[in-house]
Amino acid sequence: MDCCICSPMATMYRLPRNAICAPCHEGAKAIISFLNKDEEQEDGGHGSAISHAPSKLNSSNKGMRDAWEQVKEMRDRAEETNQRAVFLEHGFALAWKEGIHTDIVVKPGTGPPIPAHKAILAARSEVFRHMLSADDHCKAPAGDSFSLPELSHAELSLLLAFLYTGALDKDLPERHLHALLVAADKYDVPFLRRACEARLAASVEPRNALRTLEVADLSSSAVLRERAMDTVLEHAEQVVFSPEYEGFAVRNAALCVEITRVLLAKMSTTTTSKSDPHHA
Repeated sequence: MDCCICSPMATMYRLPRNAICAPCHEGAKAIISFLNKDEEQEDGGHGSAISHAPSKLNSSNKGMRDAWEQVKEMRDRAEETNQRAVFLEHGFALAWKEGIHTDIVVKPGTGPPIPAHKAILAARSEVFRHMLSADDHCKAPAGDSFSLPELSHAELSLLLAFLYTGALDKDLPERHLHALLVAADKYDVPFLRRACEARLAASVEPRNALRTLEVADLSSSAVLRERAMDTVLEHAEQVVFSPEYEGFAVRNAALCVEITRVLLAKMSTTTTSKSDPHHA
């Protein structure tokens, strides 16, 4: 059967006696179902009293044509959102890079201080907001400067750049991602935390699994910790006998105990499975 949608001859077919293949039929239903759900969620978000009423896609005899119109509306909204984000990002980034009306300097552990804006820092991080508060009971006094001694000048610059733009450079070295993840945890910047976790989780392999596990534990990143631990267990011999493991063990006794216990449990399970005559 030639499909009137995906067939090479589709442009020649005309209503009303055209056939549609099963994949196109299922795909069309899936698209309409997805758009219906999206529409229901939007109605729910605006407090619609008719949350279970059939949507316009189901009630219309236009079918996929209405679906396509709704897809175009979604595309236009996404483009408008992207343009708004670029507009805001460019403005904030320009104000920071050119030092326009900066009112505070942030001092790294090494290197020169970096000018910034109190309002941006306070808006991006609840911790910074308290640090910059004039309240005598806050963690740090207000003033024209404050220090983040655990960060180098380069790491602090990357942190501030993210606070102003919401973006990470594509080719950041792993060590900088580690430092940013720890900073995101310490200063409560969830968006930066998720961005670092995603980058690091995608690049975990035997050569860096121990360092990633160490940083994940330090930053309380459950997602990254699980990914790194799985890699350690999967490549246990390569990791445990690597030159880095001895130093890792000295710094992270608790993690080494956990690795040992999980490995023994895995070995025990494997041995039991092999000795079980009913094991498939």
